Formats: sequence, C-alpha cells, structure tokens
Amino acid sequence: MEFPRLLFGNGRHLKTSYSPKVSSQSLSTIPVPSKNYEFLDGSSEVELRLQLGGQNIQSTRDIFVDANGTSLTIKVQHSGSLITLMETNHLFDKIKPAETIWYIDDDELVINLKKQDPELKWPDIMESWESLTLGSMQLLKGASIYIVGDSTEINQKVAQELAVGLGYTPLSTKELLETFAKQSIDSWLLAEGSDSVAEAESAILQSLSSHVRAVVATLGGQQGAARRAGKWRHLYAGFTVWLSQTEATDEDSAKEEARSHIKDGILAYSNADVVVKLQGWDTDHTKSVAEGCLSALKQLILSDKKLPGKKSLYIRLGCRGDWPNIKPPGWDPSAGDDVSPSGF
Repeated sequence: MEFPRLLFGNGRHLKTSYSPKVSSQSLSTIPVPSKNYEFLDGSSEVELRLQLGGQNIQSTRDIFVDANGTSLTIKVQHSGSLITLMETNHLFDKIKPAETIWYIDDDELVINLKKQDPELKWPDIMESWESLTLGSMQLLKGASIYIVGDSTEINQKVAQELAVGLGYTPLSTKELLETFAKQSIDSWLLAEGSDSVAEAESAILQSLSSHVRAVVATLGGQQGAARRAGKWRHLYAGFTVWLSQTEATDEDSAKEEARSHIKDGILAYSNADVVVKLQGWDTDHTKSVAEGCLSALKQLILSDKKLPGKKSLYIRLGCRGDWPNIKPPGWDPSAGDDVSPSGF
C-alpha cells in the first residue's frame, strides 16, 4: 500500500544567500556505508564522488549530468546504452544549478554542487530517513514535537519512530493519563465523558510544555485536547504535526484539501505547524510517515530559521496562548487584550 503524503510548511519562500567557494581542504567527509559514492560537505558547496570503475568511460562526452533545484541525474554512455548512476528529485536542499561543476578524477566522477543555503549542513546528498534525522537536530535546536490527529494509535507509532530517529524522549499522553487515573481512556470516557478526558490531557500538556527533546503523541478523537481550539496554548510550545487521513487520490488533491482546512480553520488541528496527509494506514509504513513529518518540518524551519528560538521564547514567557504573535513580557492573557500582529 502506498501513502501519498503532503509535506506542507507555512508557505513562505526559502531565503537564499551566496558565499565564496570553499577549498577542498575545508570539506569534512561523512562516510556513507554500502553506497557507491563518497559525499563531502562544505560551508557553501557539497561534493559528490562516484566510482566509475568498470564503466569504460572514453571521454567526458560519455557522461551526462543534469542538476536542477533539488534534482540530480547522472548517466553514462556504455556499450551504446545510457546507464543511470544516480537519479533523485530529493536532494537534501536546493542548489544553484548554474554553478554546478563536474570532472573526472582517475576512476571517479566528481560533482560540485553549490548550496542555496550555505548555513545548512548536509548529512548526505539525498533526503532520506537517515539524513533527515541527522539534519533535523541542527534545525530543531532541541525543540519538542507534538503529534496530533484523529488516531491515537497512529500518533503514538509515528511519535515513537521519530523519537528513536532523533534521539528524543518518546511520550504518550494516553499512557500518562492512564497511569495517572489508573484506568483506561475508554473506561474514563464511559464514566466521565470526553470533556473530562480533554481537560486532563490539557493539564498533562501544560506539564510537558517545558520539556525539550521530546516527541509527544496526543490523544485522537473528540476526547483529545488538540481537537479543541481552546486547548492549544501549551501545544504551541513545540512544533506540531497534524497527521491527517484523506481519501484524496493524488498529492495535488491532498494539498488542496489541507489548504482548505487551514483556510477554513474549522478543525482545531489546522493550528498545527505542518500537515502530513495519509491515505490509509499500515504500521509497516510508520517510518515513511515519520520521514514525511521531518521533511515537512525541515521545509518549515528553513523558511524561517528563527522559529525554534521563537518557540523557546514562547515557553520562557509562560505559554500564554499568544502564538505566533508573541506579546511583550507582562502581557496578561486573562485581560482579554487582542494579540497584535506586531508582537515579538
């Protein structure tokens, strides 16, 4: 089963900058086991070395390199046929295609790609689970992640996968609530109703809001605090990911559906920082969904690198509910003042 997924940020464009070319001495090697290439990262460019042994390359005219945006295709002419050595539409980040340089060094093809964002360190040439987990640590800066959506089970499994990959602490509000109440959520619902459970989860989220380096799985359904617009005050302390199930049959339709939800604001989940759309569910694909979450968060943070610091400030000021337009210290949310767009 395949899951069309939506990697949806906040819609702002990635700002780019240029810095002078670095020398090869300043490049740091990141070993990539069981791959036919060597990857090196520098402050303004990345270098890719592919083994050409056995390809019988006669001249540079036998090599085809096409680099554009976040895509890279490398092919070689061999015995009258074009052989693809590498093809991806998911480079770790954007490059400047016009500044691509490649040459042959002994039996290696060397390709230098200029980064759009020199400050971002690439763990690998391509975006993957491994590179995203490594790369996300430099972007998140310790900020926690909250997983919201209508399925408690999906929230828990994806949160666990993310926590393991990032080296974060996995937390589940369902487990914390059941430990506290010494009863299951189902029996709690029968005894006291969904409002009671949502109120208790909101208190749990308040206690977790000062935690860093945690991935928190929240309750799904009507009993979940995240389903209620008035319960998001402490969810804003971290980066929120909405796992939204869809019946859309293609990615464009899923994107349009997500934009519609966010624009309408009817569902409280639309307060989330990013949305990942799922068509169906199978636990075998948990890592793929988690990868989609990290890719979406990466896009979001790269669009505004001040966001992790802003989350930290929001926590230090007491999670007053004034996200994203943070009011100055001393502002009293109970006073009923409007949150001005000109906040911090």
